[in-house]
Amino acid sequence: MDWWQAFVLGLVQGLTEFLPVSSSGHLLIFKELVGADTEGFLDFTVTVHFATVLATLVVFWKAIWNLLKGFFRFKYNDETDYICKILVSCIPVALVGFLFKDQVEALFSGELWQVGVGLCITAALLIFSDNAGKHFKVPVAKDTRNGISYWQAFVVGIAQAFATVPGVSRSGSTIATGLLTGVKRESMAQFSFLMVLIPIIGEQSLDLLKVATGDAAFGAGVGTLPLILGFVSAFISGLFACKVMIAIVKKAKLSWFALYCFLVAILIFLLG
Repeated sequence: MDWWQAFVLGLVQGLTEFLPVSSSGHLLIFKELVGADTEGFLDFTVTVHFATVLATLVVFWKAIWNLLKGFFRFKYNDETDYICKILVSCIPVALVGFLFKDQVEALFSGELWQVGVGLCITAALLIFSDNAGKHFKVPVAKDTRNGISYWQAFVVGIAQAFATVPGVSRSGSTIATGLLTGVKRESMAQFSFLMVLIPIIGEQSLDLLKVATGDAAFGAGVGTLPLILGFVSAFISGLFACKVMIAIVKKAKLSWFALYCFLVAILIFLLG
């Protein structure tokens, strides 16, 4: 992978990670557009995802610090409740990671039409969540502690596990699912971005552990410079996109992103 390819792909990852348009799908699309090699691409994907996780930590550092301070008081307060719900939301994606890791990795070497299908699923879910209230009453959680219940956290976690499929947006599917189960927009935006921290950090830690024990050669086929440039560009663009997405989720309609996903899917089907 050339340095400029890594820079462009990192930029794409950072800009699309927090927008409901599937960062993994866009990485595969742009990998084909810039002609990047397949060898080592999964390691590169993990690296740029970790960069956007760090961007999330920076944007939400105050909220995260308050959560940790409350959690280590070792009593069941609001902070402990919130962290426990984040842990519950991680159960589905953890099961997918342990039981179907090889199958998930195989999806990243599949055909682009699969990304197109995933984008169509994302678009349909976004439109449905935006318009569900017009056709039936969505029960908005009012007295739930921290704005989300344990069962809502678990259902949102199922959506996150499903979003391991390229083309299915993680932020889009979790936010849309949360809204459909009655979580308020302002509560769902922060929860959606924080719930991804544990799975990504855990995955990155396992990969680094394999490298340290000699079981794997991380970044083989990519190179040190492309990995660094991809990481930096994903981190900087992720800072911008994260702040923008928070404002969008609270105010704008998700249907506009659905239209974009449909258009990109159509282009994939026509040109792929």
